[in-house]
Amino acid sequence: MQHYHTENPYEKLFGYSRAVRKGNLIFGSGTTSIDPKTGTVLHPTSAELQAITAFDESLKAVEALGGQKADVVRVRMYVRNGEDTEGVGKAFRERIGSEDGGPAATMIVGVGFVDEKILVEIEVDAVTD
Repeated sequence: MQHYHTENPYEKLFGYSRAVRKGNLIFGSGTTSIDPKTGTVLHPTSAELQAITAFDESLKAVEALGGQKADVVRVRMYVRNGEDTEGVGKAFRERIGSEDGGPAATMIVGVGFVDEKILVEIEVDAVTD
């Protein structure tokens, strides 16, 4: 099993990996828009910008474990506020989605996070050939 870690302080604090690869499966942990060096939440007033950052970090983890964007098969988007779903959906389409049918996706609204400034958390899973 391969593990991918970042400098995100929560990984060390709670003892988890940003992503794990077992065989051809890559499982991404919930990823938020946090500055890895300071632990500060980035873009505290924009769920769309937080989602873009989280999608980019999630894809970086997939790539670090030998996958690529085309290997992403499932995305889960957790959103604090209902009014932010359009912006988060737009970020999904820009970063991972596709007109021809992107990965399976779920958006869950009305959740809380470890920091009140976090508006979005993203999970990405991939299957490589």
